[in-house]
Amino acid sequence: QVQLVESGGGLVQPGGSLRLSCAASGSIAMINAMGWYRQAPGNQRELVARISLDGRTNYADSVKGRFTISRDNGKNTVYLQMNSLKPEDTAVYYCNVDVILLFTATQNTYWGQGSQVTVTS
Repeated sequence: QVQLVESGGGLVQPGGSLRLSCAASGSIAMINAMGWYRQAPGNQRELVARISLDGRTNYADSVKGRFTISRDNGKNTVYLQMNSLKPEDTAVYYCNVDVILLFTATQNTYWGQGSQVTVTS
């Protein structure tokens, strides 16, 4: 029905930057909220940032001022620009998208496959 493809993870030194992308495709009528979550080993998955259809954003306190979430509605894509990365940002990052499906008009939530972000010197 809907596929999410993430890209952009990797290894970076403290203070560095990475940009994650997540593109949605399939039976999409409309996308409501889009977001990014992360999960470090031994920890629960946590919200990093979220953006509504009209562009309102919210961020975890730990990333405010360093990370920026944005979306391109024409491309059904959400981005996460991560600056001033810290070792504690190391985690698998997952995109999360609320999709209104074609034909059924029901809303389902989908997750990306996960992207490893490792911040180390």
